[in-house]
Amino acid sequence: MISPHPVPRLDRRSFLVASGVALVGQSFGPSVATATSGQLSSGQPTAKSTILFFLCGGASQIDTWDMKPNAPAEIRGEFQPIATSSPGVRLCEHLPLTARQAHHLAVINSVDGTDPTNSHLGYYYNLTGHKLDPRTIFVPGERRQQRDDWPFIGSVVSAKLPQRGMLPNAISYPWIPEGSADIRAGQLAGKLGFEHDPLYLSGSVENPLRFQAPALTLDGAMTREKLLDRRLLLRELDASRRALDQSPVANTWDRHHQRALSLLTSAGTVEAFDVSREPEKIRERYGETINGMGLLLARRLVEAGVPFITVFWMPDKVRAEKLKCASAGAWDTHGNNFQCLREMLLPEFDRGFSALLEDLAQRGLLDSTLILVTSEMGRQPKIGDPRSGGVRGAGRDHWTYCLTNLMAGGGIRGGQTYGTSDKFGEYPSDRRVTPADIAHTVYQSMGIHDLTAKDNQNRPYNLLDEGEPLVGLF
Repeated sequence: MISPHPVPRLDRRSFLVASGVALVGQSFGPSVATATSGQLSSGQPTAKSTILFFLCGGASQIDTWDMKPNAPAEIRGEFQPIATSSPGVRLCEHLPLTARQAHHLAVINSVDGTDPTNSHLGYYYNLTGHKLDPRTIFVPGERRQQRDDWPFIGSVVSAKLPQRGMLPNAISYPWIPEGSADIRAGQLAGKLGFEHDPLYLSGSVENPLRFQAPALTLDGAMTREKLLDRRLLLRELDASRRALDQSPVANTWDRHHQRALSLLTSAGTVEAFDVSREPEKIRERYGETINGMGLLLARRLVEAGVPFITVFWMPDKVRAEKLKCASAGAWDTHGNNFQCLREMLLPEFDRGFSALLEDLAQRGLLDSTLILVTSEMGRQPKIGDPRSGGVRGAGRDHWTYCLTNLMAGGGIRGGQTYGTSDKFGEYPSDRRVTPADIAHTVYQSMGIHDLTAKDNQNRPYNLLDEGEPLVGLF
């Protein structure tokens, strides 16, 4: 749809700084009514923040939280389940620290995230709650963000809740999973407009203590004082073009210009992103990897009042190559599945995720913080991906037809397993759930019940018609 208002032509650097986001190409969006925090229908307080931990690549449900020890060897694999702090939850033996926190967890083993390509395009469904229209896919398994896509869950939260402080309502990191060229469908605000895109932070495997917003980084010669002087000059120049500023587009642009300047000149912004300020003992508990520090930063942003924080799993490609993982360091374990999980992925996840649960609980923040762990898909239960040598390659192929989500906090009752998959972990068999239901559950926990918006021609529409909240989790 073409916007009725002309959009000014802007160079990329100006766009990034003025909008406060490190992504491009979005149109100015529709109006969205905001909501205030309320209470769940069952009486529990709603979450003030949500942390989404997204396991890029497609985590194997059958080797982690939906194990099938009675299945044939070619299905069950090499790992065994272990007892946890909750009788209702079983986890993989390589998740011992998370097992101690299982009384906080709701394990949802019946998520049907079926994607028409059975590929990484499962990103879209699990990040937005909407199925991807196959007519928009021109290259199998590839689909980048488009301006009229359905919005990311975090962008809906950002649009629906009032801003609480200096920081944006939605922050994602570390950068985009495979860099700026990999803006996959589902990560942005889409038809809601770029003003609701998450602020993206960059991070690296080599320097896990450093997170920064590339769009909000001052050049070496520019200080905060010089920037403020330039701001005064801009105010004088702006006085001569008041007439232009009356257009809705220009007003939207000005709001984000002001927000970007506020972020650039705020010492508190830099401090919120600085995990090196945390005591060494806490950093060690999380694990000083990019993913461990990402989860620690998430806790800091919860304390700073940010409503929606997304931590995308950052792959360690060098280590993955040494282990001969056919996954590039992410959870896409096409080959050498068990060694990659045992020696790299599961220990790092276990340490950081268990630390987050423990840390939030000890600080009295877990009840007001919803945690969601998901991925773009699960893995095929039968071992042996033809692309990595079949059975000898010990890999698991893509599988969008069944995956597991973890939820905790935010009014969720811990120590439970919700729904089941069939005996081989191939398809949901009881209490089938879709990513739309998961998205509604996030909105329910956040106290967001009005999902209406208006398009660029002021016509109302619903941000998510399908699905319903999983009230049985609360």
